[in-house]
Parts: sequence; structure tokens; C-alpha cells
Amino acid sequence: MQIPPLDDHARDEALQQLDGLVKPVGALGRLEHLAAWLCAAHSQVPPRPLDDVRVVVFAGDHGVSASGSVSAYPRHLTAAMVRVFLAGESGVNVLAREVGAHVRVLDLAVDDPLDDVPEPVRRHKVRRGSGSIDVADALEPGQARQAFDAGTTAADTEIDDGADLLIPGDMGIGNTTIAAALVASVLGLPADDVVGTGTGVDDDGRARKVAVLDQALARAAADDPFAALTSLGSACAAATVGFLVRAAERKVPVVLDGVFPCAAAVVAREVAPGAERWWVAGHRSTEPAQAFALKALGLEPILDLGLRLGEGSGAVQAVPVLRNARAVLAGMGRLADLG
Repeated sequence: MQIPPLDDHARDEALQQLDGLVKPVGALGRLEHLAAWLCAAHSQVPPRPLDDVRVVVFAGDHGVSASGSVSAYPRHLTAAMVRVFLAGESGVNVLAREVGAHVRVLDLAVDDPLDDVPEPVRRHKVRRGSGSIDVADALEPGQARQAFDAGTTAADTEIDDGADLLIPGDMGIGNTTIAAALVASVLGLPADDVVGTGTGVDDDGRARKVAVLDQALARAAADDPFAALTSLGSACAAATVGFLVRAAERKVPVVLDGVFPCAAAVVAREVAPGAERWWVAGHRSTEPAQAFALKALGLEPILDLGLRLGEGSGAVQAVPVLRNARAVLAGMGRLADLG
């Protein structure tokens, strides 16, 4: 896939203008680099306003959660949380309202028919649930590509509707196990290095997650991105990969959230090298797999608040920082104009 480059000329012009503002050179730190990144993405100085921010929460169940050994919460909570999103009462709903962002939920593989929810949440259903990755492939042949295409469609829908900035969120009990599996597989890391506490499991729970992941990595043959998604991923992971790739293809900036979107980003970079230039990391998760993913992607999180909720909730909180970065370049006076 051909990923367009960012505009280095616009970046250089932005950095030059930032040095000439009414402040010491470099005094606004990361804000200056973020402003220059936005200019490179928009090919103009100052960059366009980030007025229309869209969060797309990819929802799905994971077979690895069926035994209850990898999460502090039961599997049926995934479907319950979809209903909470639609009621506007989840963490990401509340935080998104504070920054004027819109939240959409896409059901890729929730193990519930969700007959009582509006049709838009069901339109990308690939399957119900997935295989337990320690003993079976997560997806059937062809389903990873089907879910990937659903993700590209989701990105196209938001971009065609005017999105200035995209945020992929996630919901699914067992998500951190799937994310750790993908990061370990793509980056060649052992299970014990990438497994965290997820929803808050204790030391025994973490040990069970490591054992599950050891079995999954020993079983799976993941020699290309779609093989990894099929063997160790999920429909919502594959859809997130498609979402990220399409955003980069269409030159729309993305703010990554926690471990699950960052794991998908590692896979997406394998599908479309260079796509990572169009993404920034919204926050630092407490999950070790995210730290490995960010290092591989060359991304430094904007915020570090000890968050582990998911849903897109951390990335949403980085939006005001990006808006402030733009405002600095667009509104500050110039040293040359001082009397």
C-alpha cells in the first residue's frame, strides 16, 4: 500500500516560525513539535483547526476470555458496555463530550446479537466471538481481511463526513491479552515481557495470562500481518488495523489510545510501512505491551496519567493539547514585531 509522506517543507516552515514567536526558542517544548507535526500533516502553516474529532470504538469478544482466567471481569460485560456507550454514559462518552468529540461504536464480534440496539452498531458484524488463541486460531480464513476492510470503510465514513482527527477505541473483555499476543508475535518478544495486569488481575491472574500467551505463541504461525491477525488477533483488531491504514492513506491524523490500538498500529505498520508517520500517541498505558509498541513505532505519548481504561478515553484527553499546539502557532505574536 502506498502511504503519502508528510510535508517536510511545512514542518520546517512551522519550526522556523515557532522560533520567531514571543518566547525563548524551544520554550514550549512538545507543543512546538506537535504543532509542526500538524503542519506537516495538513501541508500548511498554521495547521487547520481540529474542530471535528471522531472516536470509533471497535467492539468484540475474545474466546481467550471464556475461561475467566485472563480478566477480572466476565465476558458478558462487552455487550453490556456496548449498551452503555450507546446510552452516552461510558468513560469515553463523558470525556469526549468535554472536547466536543463524537463517539461511534462498531460491533465486529460481540458474542451477543444485540437485537435491542440501533442498526448502525451492528453493520460491521464479522462474527460472534472468536477462537481461544491458546488452542485455536482467533479467526477463520478470510475473516481478518473482511474485518480489515470493515475498518477501512469505517475510516472512510468518518473522513467523508468531515473528520479532522480520528481516534480508534476498543471494547472487549480479553483485549489486553490479544494486544500482548500481537505485540509479542510481531516484535519477537516473550510472553512474560508483554503481559500486564489488564483489568486489574492479581499476580496469579497475570501468571495465568502469561501461560495462555506462551501456549498461543507456541501454537500460532504468524509470518505475515494477516496471519498474525488470524491466529492471534481478533476481528476488532483487524478492523482497527484497516482503520489506521486508511487514515494514513487519506492523510488524516490519528491519536492512538492505549495498548490495544497501539498493538494494532504495530501490525498496521507491517501492512503499510510509513503509516506510523500519521499517528501520535495520546497517552502512556500501564500495560508493558504498549511500551514495546510505542518504542517500535518511534512514538512518545503526549500524556502519562496512569490510565488503563481503553475505549479511546486516554487519546481523547490529548485532543486539547493538540489544539493548544495549533493555537500557539496561529495566535502568538512575533519577536520581530516587538518595539
